[in-house]
This record gives sequence, C-alpha cells and structure tokens, in this order.
Amino acid sequence: MKFRTLFLAAAAGLLIFSGCCSKKSHEVEHVFYIGLDGWGAYSVEKSEMIHAKQMMAKGAYTLKKRTVLPSSSAGNWESMFTGVGPEVHGFFECCSQTPDLEPRLIHRNGLFPNIFQLLRDKEPDAETGVIHQWSGIKYLVDTLSLSYHAHVPQYELCEVACNYIKEKKPRLAAIIWDEPDGVGHGAGHDTPAYYEKIKELDAWVGEVLKAIDEAGILDKSVIILTSDHGGIDHGHGGRTMMEMETPLIITGKGIKKGYCFDDLSVMQYDVAAIMADLLGVEPHRAWFGRTIPEIFE
Repeated sequence: MKFRTLFLAAAAGLLIFSGCCSKKSHEVEHVFYIGLDGWGAYSVEKSEMIHAKQMMAKGAYTLKKRTVLPSSSAGNWESMFTGVGPEVHGFFECCSQTPDLEPRLIHRNGLFPNIFQLLRDKEPDAETGVIHQWSGIKYLVDTLSLSYHAHVPQYELCEVACNYIKEKKPRLAAIIWDEPDGVGHGAGHDTPAYYEKIKELDAWVGEVLKAIDEAGILDKSVIILTSDHGGIDHGHGGRTMMEMETPLIITGKGIKKGYCFDDLSVMQYDVAAIMADLLGVEPHRAWFGRTIPEIFE
C-alpha cells in the first residue's frame, strides 16, 4: 500500500513537472517574410528607414545576423528557407538555378526540405505565396508547393504583394525585392544612391505593413524583415563584415518590444527555424537552424 502511494505521488509529480517544462507554442495565424537583397546591417543606423526602425522599436532585432559563405544570393536565400548551409542544401553560386552540389537529401522536386514544403505537408490547404523581383528566387522555394507565385518588376512588386495580402490573407508569404543589391553593384555600397534606394524600399515595406493592417490580420501576424547579404564597394561574396552581417527584424504578435539580441549568435539558417516555430511546423530532422526563444514575450 505504501509503495502504491509513493508511486502515484511520483507519477503526479512527473506530470506536473512535464506540464511546467513542456515547450511553449508560439504559433501565430500569419507569417510575412520581407527580404531586401543586398541590404547590409552597416547601413541601418545611418539610413532614413522609418518603417524598419519602427519595427525595431516595436519588436526584436539584431544587426549581426551572419550570412553563410559565399556571401551571395542563392545560397543565403536558400539557407533562410531550408535551415541548413550550402554544403547541405547544395546552392553555392550567386545565381544557381539548380543545386551546385547534390543536396544531402531531397524532400520533393529536387530540393532539400524547405519551410514552404513542410507547411504544405502540415496544412495541405494553407494559403502560401512568394512574390519576388529576382527571377532566381523561383528555383529556391519549390513553386509547386505554393498556392501563389509571382515574378514581377521592382516597381510593381509592392502593389502585387499588397493586393495578394488583402485578398488572400496568406498563412505564409515571402515578399522579396532584388534591391538595394542592384544599386550596390552600380553606384556602390554605402553611397548616397544606396541610402536613397533603401529609403524607397522602406516606404514599400510600410505599404506592405499597411496592407496587412487593412486585411484585418495585423494583430494575428508576425513580420520578418531581413536580407541575404550586404556588400562592399561594388560587390559582395567575400568575408568582410559589411558583406557578412545582415539585419533581422521581427515584430508582431507575441514578440518582445524593443529587444536587441545582438549578443546571441544568429545565422541565416536560423530564420527557417524561427518561421517553423511561428507556424507550428516541426523542423525537419536534418535542419540545424535554431529558433530564438528569447524574442518571445
């Protein structure tokens, strides 16, 4: 009798302990990922990016998220979607349309498991979309796993994205400009033309935020604003901090306000894990990106 009493007490204690220590779900109804190609973290403090800075004040951010090597486009966008580095997902070259190295494993359609595929597996009817300026994005996101995909010119992208948000209220949407990378290659990084371009991009980010609000889903959403790489002089691909450090700004439901996490080590592939956490998606076992518990209230 005494043994039975002790056993029941121990079992009850274990249940209480498990309940207290179980992983908290951060799932939100909508996640919006906004990407600016070639936006270096070095530029943020010197910029007139009103909306980006408001997002920083209302959310959590770091200006020290580190790119994967080489510091170029395809490999870094893919790392943010797949939770791994180029040596695993296979995209190394700047403009690769197929993996340069055979992916460690393939989920479907020739690609390493990415966040769009995993959400489709979890929620077959979820509305998901990717709207982008650079044509190379379509080779990285598995368009067959999406509800909506659009490759549009720079000055049409904002309107297309805003209309899509208000009409479809997507569960997950990625909106990606191919700037200020173009200006960085032309006029140069850290130049007046570069700062003028990121000011223009910031205005479009503001329009996207307004569309989310007008769709009636702002209080149910988390918005991520980030970049694939920075740059130096007229290029990128190297190992300088101007090329390697990129902003990561996260704001919305359940996110701490005005919280800087520069002291935490954050890599490109962690972005996939953060999106999975927000969407209630189990990260693929092959991912090594990690979410950031500290950013949540």
